[in-house]
Amino acid sequence: MLIMKYRILLCVFLVVGLIHNLKAQINFEDQAVALGVAMSAGDLEYGSGVSFVDFNNDGWDDISLATESGSQSEFFLNNQDGTFTRQNFALTSNNVQGRQIVWADYDNDGDKDLMVVSNTDGNHLYNNNGSLIFTEVTTLAGLPTTNIETWGASFGDINNDGFLDLFLSNRDDNFVQPNRLFLNNQDGTFSDISISAGIHSSSHLSFCSAFFDYNNDGWQDIYVINDKDFNENFLYENNGDNTFTNVAAAAGVNIAIDAMTSTIGDYNNDGWFDIYVTNTPIGGNVFFKNNGDGTFTNVTTTTGTALNSFAWGSVFLDADNDRDIDMYVSCSMDGSVPSLASAQFYTNNGDETFSTPSAGFSGDTGISHSNAIGDVDNDGYPEILVSNSNDENVFLWKNIAAQANNWLKVKLQGVVSNKDGIGTKIEISINGNKQYRYTLCGEGYISQNSSSEFFGLGSNTEVDYIKVTWLSGMVDYLENISANQMLNIVEGSNPLSLESLQETPQELLVFPNPTSDKVAIKSSSFIKRVSVYDCFGKEIIKTYSDTKEYSLNLDKFSSGIYYIKVYNGENNIVRKIVKL
Repeated sequence: MLIMKYRILLCVFLVVGLIHNLKAQINFEDQAVALGVAMSAGDLEYGSGVSFVDFNNDGWDDISLATESGSQSEFFLNNQDGTFTRQNFALTSNNVQGRQIVWADYDNDGDKDLMVVSNTDGNHLYNNNGSLIFTEVTTLAGLPTTNIETWGASFGDINNDGFLDLFLSNRDDNFVQPNRLFLNNQDGTFSDISISAGIHSSSHLSFCSAFFDYNNDGWQDIYVINDKDFNENFLYENNGDNTFTNVAAAAGVNIAIDAMTSTIGDYNNDGWFDIYVTNTPIGGNVFFKNNGDGTFTNVTTTTGTALNSFAWGSVFLDADNDRDIDMYVSCSMDGSVPSLASAQFYTNNGDETFSTPSAGFSGDTGISHSNAIGDVDNDGYPEILVSNSNDENVFLWKNIAAQANNWLKVKLQGVVSNKDGIGTKIEISINGNKQYRYTLCGEGYISQNSSSEFFGLGSNTEVDYIKVTWLSGMVDYLENISANQMLNIVEGSNPLSLESLQETPQELLVFPNPTSDKVAIKSSSFIKRVSVYDCFGKEIIKTYSDTKEYSLNLDKFSSGIYYIKVYNGENNIVRKIVKL
């Protein structure tokens, strides 16, 4: 009997110890000095931006930092071991007061181009020649060269033509400068379509925006956050014809607060992307759950994420790779007022609530504004980069958690879609339990996250499948993927078969394939639009119809691979075809 009691006590101790280890699994430590990024952005009011993007495409996340006026933007190249070396890119017009740094391949040539955003000295776009030699092309690209009070730049593809468009969020204290939407002309230039697209023509003190598909209809919408309680936030729904309609009120996201950031993620793994907006203590932050029917519900109270401090940047990440996304929020407080947090880490409890465990972050008392996630050493456990004011060095919060869980990272390369794969939805499944990520570019407050998407797998060593839905409508499908690796997926390299889709042959037929000239298209539903793209993503045919059968003639085009996109009024379906 006594032995049995000891065994029971031992089991209790083991269980308690296990629970303690699980709770203590998340642990971050500032290693900016040790890793070679001990750098201050200066003392710019409302902060300077950070980017955690791999700017030389070597598979290792690099670091970029906007700085105060008179100082050059700072760039740190990852040495492929988790340490960094400072770079000098000899940029022209580089002593501006920077707000945000954004890397995006706007010309689809395979390398990251650079945009330095400034609210005092005008914005600057630099073309990358492929070897990190930059030429300023702001004027040549047709972008404004005078100051328009820009705070945030985000890239997306509003017309699914495979080229990234640009939204500039302008916060003009004089209430003169409105936001601007620029359409990529596919030739290295942009056109201002703000008015024709239906973007508000008056100033609304906007800090940032996010391109994301809130209603999963295949078109990128834009959520814009506006400062002050007399400015409602906007949700521009994409009409599919280069125009937008503000549906914020109908969707329930037209809050009027001191909004600072628009952070997008799927916190409950239901395939519909949610919105987190930061705010001041009056009212606190706001968390919107996407209901999947075109509306959102304010779940701030039930999730426990109001914070009620002077909050700025926030970011979603699965810090412990336990298969649900956590959150980190920066605040412009130094911790001297107990009721006003200097920062906050929230762990996802897996039941649509969050808690605030001890997660390291010793000394996290900087006056902080922007933050971003990346992976400095490619170990699958994400780090957090934070920019501080008051001449204080950046924080590089190294994820030093005991690596008890497995992971997967996904890097995308578009072919018909934009080269960066912006606007792509990624779904993974393990034993029927799914997770979703959506690729964004410049969505948070003056920040940019890693171009890789991170998935925590828990104790699982394999992913049943990965489904990648590109803006082109093409779907790549991979099965039985091993854990703990970076997976590079090229659009069209693993097309979803009819069997995988569980389609019947009558749903959509494109034949003959290969073909020497004519192609027949037969659909079970009415075909509204047909487009044909070459292998470089250029649209070479675009037609409209209202029939279930359609014929194309490709005889004037050279031999090669082409992509036919069929829109039936609800979905885009893409088929690859070989022209002999």
